[in-house]
Amino acid sequence: METRPPVVVTGQQIGVGWTPALSVVKALTALAVARSLGGQALYWMADEDHDQAEVASTVALEGDRLRRHRFQFHAAPGTATGWLPWTADHQREAEHLWGALPAPEGPTLRDHMLCLGEPLARRGLGFFSPTLWEERASLQAELEHWRSLDLETPLLAQAQRLRLEGAPLPLDPATQSAWFSLHPGNGRRRPLAPGEPCPSGHWLSPGAALRPLMQTRMLKPSHVVLGPAERAYWRLAEPLWERVGLEPPAIVPRPSVMVVPKGFQSSWLEPLRQGDWRPWPRTFRPCPAGCWEERLTKAGARPCRPASPRSWPEPVTASPDWITVCVGMKRSAAWDRNLSACARASSPSTSPRSASYQGYSGCAGRNCWIGCWNGSMAARAWC
Repeated sequence: METRPPVVVTGQQIGVGWTPALSVVKALTALAVARSLGGQALYWMADEDHDQAEVASTVALEGDRLRRHRFQFHAAPGTATGWLPWTADHQREAEHLWGALPAPEGPTLRDHMLCLGEPLARRGLGFFSPTLWEERASLQAELEHWRSLDLETPLLAQAQRLRLEGAPLPLDPATQSAWFSLHPGNGRRRPLAPGEPCPSGHWLSPGAALRPLMQTRMLKPSHVVLGPAERAYWRLAEPLWERVGLEPPAIVPRPSVMVVPKGFQSSWLEPLRQGDWRPWPRTFRPCPAGCWEERLTKAGARPCRPASPRSWPEPVTASPDWITVCVGMKRSAAWDRNLSACARASSPSTSPRSASYQGYSGCAGRNCWIGCWNGSMAARAWC
C-alpha cells in the first residue's frame, strides 16, 4: 500500500496585507515542518468567516510608530470575507500605507491575499479556499449528515468539562451557532438555529468549533500548525472525531516571540500575558509615572470616587497605573465624553480600548467602567 506524503496545514482569516503578521509566521512554520517531513504545506484561507472588521484592520509605519488603519468594504453585514471586493481604491489605499504592491488579477480580497502570498507560493506553500464551488459543492451531503448527528450536545458537554478544568474557552457553543447557512452567490452567511433547515440553494457552513472537522475532511492533514486560541477551540472538537469517522491530525504549536527589555525576569511573563504590568519595575514601563493621568485630564476626563470593591469582582487598586474616571450609568454625554477622552489621550502607537472601539467595557451590578489601554497603563471609568 502506497504511503501518502505528510500534509501540513495552517491557515487564518484572509486579511488585508496578510494581517495579522502571525499569518506569515504560521505559513513559514508549516513550510518548515513539511520540509522536515518530506511533505506538502497547505494554507487554509478561512474565507467563509464573516468578521469584516477583523480582516479590514491592519497597521502601518508612521515615522517610527505603528499606526492602526481600517479599510472599508461596502458589503452587506454578514457577507463572508471571500466575497469582499478589492477595488482600485483599495489598492491605492494599501500602497499609500506600505508603498508599491503587486496588483491582484482578480477583484476580491482573496485575490489580494493570493497576490501578496506569491513569495510563499514560490517556497512551496499551496493555498486552499473552502468556498470555491468545485471544492465545496460535493461536500454538502456529508455536512448535512454531520448535522443530523447532533454534534451540538457533545460540544456543550465538552465545553463544561473544559470550564471545570480551568482550560481557556475562546468560544462558547452555548451562545455561538454551530451551523450557518452560506449563499454561494452573494456570500451572505447567517446562523442556523438547532433544527432549522438550511435554505435551498445555500451551503451548510460549520461554525468555528466544527471547522477542524471540515478542514480535516477536505485536506486530510497529518499535522496542523495552530496558535494558542486555535488549540483551545480544537479541544472543543475532541469528542467529535470518532462520531464523524475522522482521525485528528497532530498539532504543531505556532512559534511566538516576545521582545523584552534587558534585565527581564521570567517571573514577569505570566502577569504580562494577562495584561498586568504592575509586577514590572517602573523603569521598564513605556509610560512614565503620572503621564497617563495627565493625558486623560487634558483630554477632558473627570476623576471621581472609585466604586466599592465588593460590587466589582476585581478590587480597585491604589497603584498609580489605574486611574478612575467618572461616567454615566448607561450611555450618556458623560460616558461619550470619557470615551472620547480615552481616544484622544492615546498616542498614535497605542490602542484605545473602550465601548465604542474594541468592546473593552462592562458592568457589574451598578458599576460600569471603560478601559483605556496604552500598552502599560489603563483608565477605568466607574459610576
